[in-house]
Amino acid sequence: MSDPLFDEDDEANTPLEAEEREQLIPSYITLRRELNEAEQINIADAAKWLASRKRDVLDEKFLRNLHTRMFGQVWKWAGDYRKTPRNIGVEAWRIPMDVAQAIDDAKFWVANETYSPDEIAVRFSHRLVAIHPFPNGNGRFSRMVGDLLAQQLGQPRFSWGSANLVDPNETRQAYVAALRAADAHDFDALIAFARS
Repeated sequence: MSDPLFDEDDEANTPLEAEEREQLIPSYITLRRELNEAEQINIADAAKWLASRKRDVLDEKFLRNLHTRMFGQVWKWAGDYRKTPRNIGVEAWRIPMDVAQAIDDAKFWVANETYSPDEIAVRFSHRLVAIHPFPNGNGRFSRMVGDLLAQQLGQPRFSWGSANLVDPNETRQAYVAALRAADAHDFDALIAFARS
């Protein structure tokens, strides 16, 4: 199970930093490639878990539990909000408040049909990745949440650019460009990319 928006072949053999390895659960992982493989297996297990239960995506407890399910076999901090600054995302102290506001906004959009179901799911996914609540895995987490919310709203899962499997680098560049447009409040490209 590969994620073309995440795979980075040029960094596959990069050794992990000592501080990264301290938070790992599997002790055999020393290279980025091994980490990517372990995370993808964990994410596949989370997808199986999701298939067997009813859920409300617009619930903070569910979102944290989902992140734990996606990364909890790999990282000790899975499901815990980050406590350190990043070059992207909000300040760490704002995370709980901003996630709660994102959930409330999405509930309002759903209740009032403010946007189409696809746009609601994409806007919520984008908001989560912009908040960057966890130390790692935010992109994969937010895309899965977008898929789940789309399904909750009666739509199929998104493809997130998987139509272009020929050039993963081109797919990732299109995704990043669509995210930047959404950062500027233009969601058309991100919605189109999500369905491409």
